[in-house]
Amino acid sequence: MAKLSPFNKVVFFINTILALVTFIAILVPFVPVTAIPALSVLSLIFPLLIVLNFLFFGYWILVGKRNFLLSGTLLLFWYFFLGPFFQFSNGNGHEIDGDTFSIMSFNARSFNDLKQMDVENVDSLILNFVAQKDPDILCFQECYYAMKRNNALSQYKYKFVDYVYGKHSGKVIQAIYSKYPIANVDSVDFPNSSNKAIFADILFNKDTIRVYNLHLQSFRIVPELNTIKNEQSSRLFAKSRRVMLKQYEQVNLVRADMEENHFKKLVVGDFNNTQYSNVYRTIKGGMQDTFLEKGQGFGRTYDLLGFPIRIDYILADPEFEVLTHQNFSEKLSDHYPIMATLRLKAE
Repeated sequence: MAKLSPFNKVVFFINTILALVTFIAILVPFVPVTAIPALSVLSLIFPLLIVLNFLFFGYWILVGKRNFLLSGTLLLFWYFFLGPFFQFSNGNGHEIDGDTFSIMSFNARSFNDLKQMDVENVDSLILNFVAQKDPDILCFQECYYAMKRNNALSQYKYKFVDYVYGKHSGKVIQAIYSKYPIANVDSVDFPNSSNKAIFADILFNKDTIRVYNLHLQSFRIVPELNTIKNEQSSRLFAKSRRVMLKQYEQVNLVRADMEENHFKKLVVGDFNNTQYSNVYRTIKGGMQDTFLEKGQGFGRTYDLLGFPIRIDYILADPEFEVLTHQNFSEKLSDHYPIMATLRLKAE
């Protein structure tokens, strides 16, 4: 094979640097955040790294050079060890019968109470959307505005709203609504944080299902290019590193609580991190990610600089069969809602 031209030598040098960064990023989910917290930040840009590797892979194929093996090998490692961020049809046409239930998770950003969106009556739009999709279990993050309406979500007979007017001023409010009886509720408090996890033990037929609703520490970075440009890179990096450590502390608190009970579990919510992070891997453990089981497309739940990323999840214990997963495109918050249909496997 002919030698590389000067231009292609430069291209291959850039490709090699990218490959090295990508290889490190592939290892990040397997390394506890506390070990090398600075590297954990790579999980936030991992989808971009994969896209760039695809471009280099395609370029070397087009010019007929074996250099495609560098990015090609990394892409294989990514796909088989970490899983894709884009799903083709995954069999959502499964026949839904028997004792099934649906669960929705949505960060509603306080129902636009602070007027972040130039849209009128966002609270009504959200409540109408929920009524239309009619999930059996509904988990909100940042939802306190809904509590100002006495008849809001009256279709749910049972609920746990982690809010007492005035007491939690400044807190991020979460709620779990259910059409099935709730036997017990509690929360997992996160130290020095306005975020937390709540849970409810829901009676479904003869089983008790513990549903965790998480809202992990936010990076609080407005997803606009000018905002990121105006913030010093060193400060932005330091902030991201601190948030990663805080998230890791939070998921380990939730994981400890999960291991103390024998109920079948669902974990949903806004994790504020990608599936390529150690934070996600820690909380997921051996659970099923409903998007990876039955989702399709990018699974977008958030837009970062116009790029669709997935930071909201529904995780289910292996005792559940995942029948469907849906990502909705309704722009009612800075997040997009997700919903899954499941049923308990026969014992």
